[in-house]
Amino acid sequence: MSLFLTLDQVNVTQQNVLVRLDLNIPLKNQMVSDDTRLVRALPTLHELIKKNARIIILSHFGRPEGQINPEFSLQPIARILKQYLDCLINFGSDCVGEAANFAIRHTPYGGMVLLENLRFHPQEEQNDPQFAQQLANLGDIFVNDAFSCSHRAHASVVGIGDYLPVVAGRAMEAELKALQSILGNPNRPLMAIVGGSKVSTKLELLTNLISKVDYLVLGGGMANTFLLAQGIDIGESLAEPDLVEQARTIMAKAQENKCTLILPQDYATPDDAFKIMDIGATSIHTIQSALDHCQTVVWNGPVGVFEVSPFEKGSMAIAHYIVQRTQEGKVVSVAGGGDTLACLNKAGVGDQLTYTSTAGGAFLEWLEGKNLPGIRALLAGGSKS
Repeated sequence: MSLFLTLDQVNVTQQNVLVRLDLNIPLKNQMVSDDTRLVRALPTLHELIKKNARIIILSHFGRPEGQINPEFSLQPIARILKQYLDCLINFGSDCVGEAANFAIRHTPYGGMVLLENLRFHPQEEQNDPQFAQQLANLGDIFVNDAFSCSHRAHASVVGIGDYLPVVAGRAMEAELKALQSILGNPNRPLMAIVGGSKVSTKLELLTNLISKVDYLVLGGGMANTFLLAQGIDIGESLAEPDLVEQARTIMAKAQENKCTLILPQDYATPDDAFKIMDIGATSIHTIQSALDHCQTVVWNGPVGVFEVSPFEKGSMAIAHYIVQRTQEGKVVSVAGGGDTLACLNKAGVGDQLTYTSTAGGAFLEWLEGKNLPGIRALLAGGSKS
């Protein structure tokens, strides 16, 4: 039994259904360079069209900082949506007030209206109750299908739930089930692979993970600080010497929690300097051998400077091995974060893990054990009045 309402549990036929999506997608010359988030939203939208709902899409785009700015208009996205969906799609020049109501009135059931950028109103990011009520007044049911925004306590994520029933869209439902499978009640042993350039941005994450996982693999620039903490010479490599003591504390806590910490044992460096850019063959083999014992793996952050050849080898080898274990049915694999997905796509395996999360900040905060405002609102179910 799910702890939140899903589309299976509500009647949306001939209802005004507000759908919060994250359409903050990369756009260049009105062309989408990465449509992953848009594609993830399609199952919910197709289902609502089929059930003859009137679909009212809410989204932000960029950072207009509470000001109307044509550069951040969602109007080009409305045109792009028409390439993916076979229904009438209108555009509302505002997300509240008469402009929104006019666009909704002229949209039939089974059709869709995309309303203008929520962040043109400063009240959105302030989670202003009056603004949330204005949004809620546009619909009968609120569907949150934007996990990637759920770490934000904004009016369109949290506030609407004070006035309408809150339901998980299909992408949100899949995301929460996947996340529950890795840290809620995972099949063990469980491995976490954490990369990235800095320890400072992932201290909370590492502290949370060492009490939850059986293996913690560290790579990227952040691993260098741990090597430094062990007295290992890292030459000119990127590191944070002021965080050496925190690294030692994390290593000690890992030992207390019987969490096996796996650090690089050998490295790939440029020809002209001793600067760690990637893990070496021995480190790759160690990680793959540990993966052989695991039933669940979560990955956040590449283990090397994968954007620069030949320093993608470590991340590529791990990606392919995780996919192999996943395809064999030996491991449940979940990855998230922009760099991780870019790395998986570069390896040509972006869609071959059990689940990949398109959320950046929300995915990270969830792994850190934080209580996300949007998920809290979803679990509460919103107003039933």
